[in-house]
Amino acid sequence: MSLTLADKVVYEEEIQKSRFIAKAAPVASEEEALAFLAENREPEATHNGHAYKIGLLYRFSDDGEPSGTAGRPILHAIEAQGLDRVAVLVVRYFGGVKLGAGGLVRAYGGVAAEALRRAPKVPLVERVGLAFLVPFAEVGRVYALLEARALKAEETYTPEGVRFALLLPKPEREGFLRALLDATRGQVALE
Repeated sequence: MSLTLADKVVYEEEIQKSRFIAKAAPVASEEEALAFLAENREPEATHNGHAYKIGLLYRFSDDGEPSGTAGRPILHAIEAQGLDRVAVLVVRYFGGVKLGAGGLVRAYGGVAAEALRRAPKVPLVERVGLAFLVPFAEVGRVYALLEARALKAEETYTPEGVRFALLLPKPEREGFLRALLDATRGQVALE
């Protein structure tokens, strides 16, 4: 099972007079990843290397460092910890000492890996959509079922009743459907 970050994390380290700042966050889409990178980029820094991974989609950038010395090590740090739907930005303020290609790989990858190690993680659960229509007489029972399972649903009122639409963790879908049919005495129309 894949993991993702529970929240944003920042980690800073000085390596041979250069300051490296890793910023990581959970992201649900490429747009979210790009927004996170744009918001956290530090234009006054020497380099802003980054990587993100969302399912099979991944991207990385060395931002002016020698090819393969910043973005790829950051991506490797994400993958090595079994993470998904994560974006990591590593900002470097040059301190006057050249690190060489190997030193850059170790610095960018190491700072990213340490930030990710320190971050709280949560399992990445696949969610599935479910929509159904219930007569007005059964709506109270559906509210009770949703509240008992701490679920939130979008509601649309129609002449026939209330249409509910929600996202459920995939493993819980069948159990929820059985409970829904029991609670409404079968008075539910699945869409």
